[in-house]
Amino acid sequence: MATDGPKFAAALEAHVRTYDVDIMNLQRADKLIPAKQPGGLIEVRLANGGSLKSKTVILSTGARWRNVNVPGEQQYKNHGVAYCPHCDGPLFKGKRVAVIGGGNSGVEAAIDLAGLVAHVTLIEFDTQLRADAVLANKLKSLANVSIHTHAQTTEITGDGQKVNGLKYTNRTSGEAQHIELEGVFVQIGLVPNTEWLKGTIELSKHGEIIVDARGQTSLPGVFAAGDVTTVPFKQIIIAAGDGAKAALSAFDHLIRA
Repeated sequence: MATDGPKFAAALEAHVRTYDVDIMNLQRADKLIPAKQPGGLIEVRLANGGSLKSKTVILSTGARWRNVNVPGEQQYKNHGVAYCPHCDGPLFKGKRVAVIGGGNSGVEAAIDLAGLVAHVTLIEFDTQLRADAVLANKLKSLANVSIHTHAQTTEITGDGQKVNGLKYTNRTSGEAQHIELEGVFVQIGLVPNTEWLKGTIELSKHGEIIVDARGQTSLPGVFAAGDVTTVPFKQIIIAAGDGAKAALSAFDHLIRA
């Protein structure tokens, strides 16, 4: 049965409320304090000055899309500006789209979209694509793809209702260009919501929480799940499954401790 993110989240919350679970809305975690001794209590310090203590903690603070921060991006978000090619790609079948970003995620998105849309234009700020060579070569082999490197996106244009184009500047010549299209996919990375965890828990070079196959972090009794972790493929169905796995792992930790 089809659903969308907000509906799915509301259904999950309704399900949780059927159990004896306290839900604290409008609270922000500020600091994670490890247990002082093995089997002791882990503390989560809140921004409002309060704190929670528990033998196990599951971190699932998610990640946010990195914005390109140009005029039109916020105005046309969900009206032609998209961030997930797997989710929104089918909406642009037979249309013209741009992908901003020439790393692995951008090039993979362009390859995927090329099989759906009429034409893909990839915009990369650097002098060359930063993706793995096998991906870059695959992209270059596709007939309905144009690649512009050393190009700086300056504006996403629209008619007031939806996207109708993209402006970029050739960083070599300084020449401004405008492309007519119906969709723009921003693919310049995800930012995990882990700023508050730095120095406390082991993070990857991208700031993701490093987890093992059971969702265990570098701190005993602290588990993590979803887009905030090193798990590949940031998808709702994967995050939900990882949440269940982390919960089972936390329970296992409790009965063994």
